[in-house]
Amino acid sequence: FLRDVGKHFTVNQMVAKESVRARMEDREVGISYTEFSYMLLQAYDFYHLARVHGCELQIGGSDQWGNITAGMDLVRKKLDRRAWGLTLPLITKADGTKFGKTEGGTVWLDPRRTSVYKFYQFWIQTDDRDVVRYLKFFTFLSADEISSLEQDHLANPGGRAAHRALAREVTALIHGEAACSDAIRATEILFGAPLDGLTVGTLGILESEIQGAVASAADFSTGIPLTDALVTAGLCSSKGQARKDIEAGGIYINGTRTQDTSRLLTPADLLHNRATLLRKGKRAWALLSRSSD
Repeated sequence: FLRDVGKHFTVNQMVAKESVRARMEDREVGISYTEFSYMLLQAYDFYHLARVHGCELQIGGSDQWGNITAGMDLVRKKLDRRAWGLTLPLITKADGTKFGKTEGGTVWLDPRRTSVYKFYQFWIQTDDRDVVRYLKFFTFLSADEISSLEQDHLANPGGRAAHRALAREVTALIHGEAACSDAIRATEILFGAPLDGLTVGTLGILESEIQGAVASAADFSTGIPLTDALVTAGLCSSKGQARKDIEAGGIYINGTRTQDTSRLLTPADLLHNRATLLRKGKRAWALLSRSSD
């Protein structure tokens, strides 16, 4: 790699890049060899994409300008063709940190990396100081709509109308309206809304986001003591504690409170014939799912 790629770059060229020079001049931070040589790796990426896929343009944050131009030079030298770079101003958070994958709290577009529910939660938890800017950056809402949300936000920040609009618009844009609706519904349920109209999609989100346990179809047919289910699902430490919590009115089955310590869970309690949603208090949730055997 160093023979085939490194020979096209001089140390003088690399040090002259603003991103490298600024780090070298900072005595407190400096720059590691790994970071210094990363320019070659990114340049090679651009060259590979140009050679194999005909890629002509690389887009990145303004902090990537030096790496992108290095790739443009490598494409020109090795392929004798032109390539282009386009950089955009970095988006920063209110605390000054960069909005990006290298910072804490990474959010992915791929639902296998970040579930639709977590994706929605990421946006709805946006700092109050950032929410209006993000509406302008990440949504296709009109200027008038954003202005109206901004006024609502200033008048009643606790209402979080701007946050909900941001989360809804971005989630629907990336994952589609149906998945967005399921994420919103799951959020409402986990904050105490009734289960009326629960869809299979919303149940799927709940199954992936909250703790749970599995019981056989035969056990449900026989009837599972609620006290056993609460212990199995991890909501109570013992059957004795489970009985106390039930008697105190702190246990809910599919959103309905029960104080019957002899209550059995049966197939009638299965949502979409798949799982029973248990709750202790206001925020402790668990699912007892029916096994497929």
